[in-house]
Amino acid sequence: MRAVIFDEFGARPEVRDVPDPVPPPAGAVIRVEATGLCRSDWHGWQGHDPDVRLPHVPGHEFAGVVTAVGGGVRGWRPGDRVTVPFVCACGQCPSCFSGDQQVCERQTQPGFTHWGSFAEYVAVQHADVNLVRLPDEVGYPAAAALGCRFATAFRAVVVQGRVAAGEWVAVHGCGGVGLSAVMIAAACGARVVAVDVAPGALELARRFGAAVCLDGAARTGPGAVAAAVREVTGGGAHLSLDALGSHTTCTASIESLRRRGRHVQVGLLPAAQGRPTLPMDLVIAYELELRGSHGMAAHAYPELLRLVTAGVLRPTELITRTIGLADVPDALAEMDRAAPGGMCIVRP
Repeated sequence: MRAVIFDEFGARPEVRDVPDPVPPPAGAVIRVEATGLCRSDWHGWQGHDPDVRLPHVPGHEFAGVVTAVGGGVRGWRPGDRVTVPFVCACGQCPSCFSGDQQVCERQTQPGFTHWGSFAEYVAVQHADVNLVRLPDEVGYPAAAALGCRFATAFRAVVVQGRVAAGEWVAVHGCGGVGLSAVMIAAACGARVVAVDVAPGALELARRFGAAVCLDGAARTGPGAVAAAVREVTGGGAHLSLDALGSHTTCTASIESLRRRGRHVQVGLLPAAQGRPTLPMDLVIAYELELRGSHGMAAHAYPELLRLVTAGVLRPTELITRTIGLADVPDALAEMDRAAPGGMCIVRP
């Protein structure tokens, strides 16, 4: 099969022929019809993820068609249309038994723990636990958009963030996951403040329901962005998300909150880049709540898919660019700069 592969961290990937995957005993092989290009892929390429082993094929949010299954698979057959959470669970550990497959203790992640979806085919382990059946109304690009950023944002806003109608929600960073959070929070009846440094990203946020858009580049100095959020919300957001993953946006998100507010960390903060210094004085004084959000388990997808098929949530509107495998190396290299917003989908 053709795949995007790199032999050294940070070295330019290339498209070349590699062996086709075979299904694990309890797994499946998926023909990739669409896959998203995400900042997490950039982190893996840069060597920020300790699970990545060289040579490596990245890509972790995808949708496609089952082409082969292992002998232990019971619920799936070739021809099934599927998508997969970016965290693939074992189905046997205490976290899985409690329904928290997104933090499985023996999790695998295509594109990180093994070769991923920037290819014509990808292998998935524990298919009966991890495959998600797609309704006929949901196309492959929309399903690929759900796989990491949209599903992560959905759980971050609805489950971890416990959003309520009428609340103020601040979203720091309006890339794919941030714009997903804007759309989801607005659909839940919240008033959204979108923060980004790119005018194009803020325009998309406004289109997807943000009540207020703040240009982070125009507010310099310590605490300036957080002060602006507190001003427009009349005292601070009830819920704030760092959807980018930087020391600056993490701190700004926490400082944006009103008393007893809730911060959800969605953007990655790799330990290799250093750990942020957080305003714990505010956490204590305001009784703030800090939570993480790490994807969404396969069993939780039906509610999300119901909202997509009903038209309440529209992930395809977040897709602003579609490319082929040959375009991935350049697109991956561009992710160290501010993106224009939206999602990039790869069609192998």
